[in-house]
Amino acid sequence: MSGTLTFLGIESSCDDTAAAVVRLHGTTPEVLSSVVEGQTALHAAFGGVVPEIAARAHAERLDGCVEQALSLAGLDLSHLDGIAVTAGPGLIGGVLSGVMLAKGLAAATGLPMVGVNHLAGHGLTPRLTDGLAFPYLLLLVSGGHCQFLIVKSATEFQRLGGTIDDAPGEAFDKTAKLLGLPQPGGPVVEAEAALGDARRFQFPRPLLDRPGCDMSFSGLKTALLRTRDAVIAEKGGITLQDRRDMCAGFQLAVAEVLAEKTRRAVQIYLDLAPSSAVLAVAGGVAANQALRGRLEAVSAQLGLGFVAPPLRLCTDNAAMIAWAGIELFQAGQRDGFDLQARPRWPLDQNAPAMIGSGKRGAKA
Repeated sequence: MSGTLTFLGIESSCDDTAAAVVRLHGTTPEVLSSVVEGQTALHAAFGGVVPEIAARAHAERLDGCVEQALSLAGLDLSHLDGIAVTAGPGLIGGVLSGVMLAKGLAAATGLPMVGVNHLAGHGLTPRLTDGLAFPYLLLLVSGGHCQFLIVKSATEFQRLGGTIDDAPGEAFDKTAKLLGLPQPGGPVVEAEAALGDARRFQFPRPLLDRPGCDMSFSGLKTALLRTRDAVIAEKGGITLQDRRDMCAGFQLAVAEVLAEKTRRAVQIYLDLAPSSAVLAVAGGVAANQALRGRLEAVSAQLGLGFVAPPLRLCTDNAAMIAWAGIELFQAGQRDGFDLQARPRWPLDQNAPAMIGSGKRGAKA
């Protein structure tokens, strides 16, 4: 492949408003700019993300993020070859804000537009950062999703298993809330766990007694709630060390479940006899160093390569959307002005629904 493709990416699926410019020159990708405006302060008083507040913030900030991303890249709209935008899954108001902006830019410039599955953005990030060849095994682990996927191409993902209830990121957030810690919970629980005794409190390892790669984290959160209440009943409250030990025990339980399920997923993946076997981890929870370390150890034990994107590309960002847009554009995808914002959008369309279904479709 030769030539150059330069794409603007727009991301607004949850509570991060983001825009980025990515260029592919020959076979070498480069992130020319990446702008992310978080909304933590807007939601802090509510203990979680409020969809309406998030949507309004996206509508107010998206234009500025795009302008800043282009300025940092030293480009204007005339230098672009296309626009990539998250079209789902996510909070529908935020997704709609991004899609409408992309449509407006495409209409004004005549540039092609590519609607990107947010999860595919995470899933293809290892190709942006490390140039991985297909197929690779991916653990996508984030605030709203946790899945093992064999990434066969930019458009083909085979799901091997996933969470049947809470995702790990959601469980981290709920754990933080139960222990009186601020949101987002993942980084805070990780920091507390680093100072705790992970063996003091014994938490369950859900679904390890069942075959397959499916996971469950809702019961683990409930176990922590009961442990907290037992300590309060015994001592009249919890100390700083109690809280740290609970965080450490919770994080260890999550890490051990993910490690064992990863071993099972690896065996299925290796049946494909990939020329270069690699485990990649992506998504916001992939920023957790304890989890990364455990997964890297599993990869080494089983003889696989291991790839984890830089921390700035684990959490929601638009560089991954721009890159996925480039990959999909090369695969022939072009979207018209009938592109729909989708609250739910499973990567593996052929797999049965794991979590919820109904008018909006399967969540995963």
